[in-house]
Amino acid sequence: MPVIGLTGNIGSGKSTVSRRLKALGAEIIDADQVARDVVRPGSPALEELVASFGPGILKENGELDRKATGKLVFADPRARERLNEITHARIKEAIQDKIKEFLARTAASPHPEVLVIDAPLLIEVGLHTDVDELWVVKIDEDKQIERLSRRDGLSPEEIRSRIAAQLPQEEKLKYADRIIDNSGEPAETIKQVDQHWANLLKKHFRAKEGI
Repeated sequence: MPVIGLTGNIGSGKSTVSRRLKALGAEIIDADQVARDVVRPGSPALEELVASFGPGILKENGELDRKATGKLVFADPRARERLNEITHARIKEAIQDKIKEFLARTAASPHPEVLVIDAPLLIEVGLHTDVDELWVVKIDEDKQIERLSRRDGLSPEEIRSRIAAQLPQEEKLKYADRIIDNSGEPAETIKQVDQHWANLLKKHFRAKEGI
């Protein structure tokens, strides 16, 4: 059963692609949700974060304040590196466990089963070596900045720091098996996703069945 890695930089529209793939029948692992689970209250990762950055990164209920932490680490490369040291290995291990569980559960399934790892930092943490295909969502920079400003209310400086913190889009595209250009209208993006999905099924299932 194929495992697809879906990635794209902040503001690329990766979530739109992920939702479409889910509607088409894919099982989705949301790396952002895994990241939240890794730093849940009482977790070793959260304890390390508080020891490194202080209790100011916590909400009143003891949960990690992701917005406050983001402002801290995107303004300081060393702080971001420390955050990554604490969380990335744990996130990667948790996702790899989910991949193993999916493969074991679907090995004997008579129906096509596809797993999608939706992860903005999929390449950065090395998960691209655990997937059968890597799909990259690309977007024009002007459109990316416009979306981030409208969606998150970020200042131009904050937008630039977040974009700079990720592997450049041009580098990510070098790893891509399939590319979705999300610079146009939503319908154009959906059309691309549907075509890639059809080609995926043909490649991994119809060939196997001799069709």
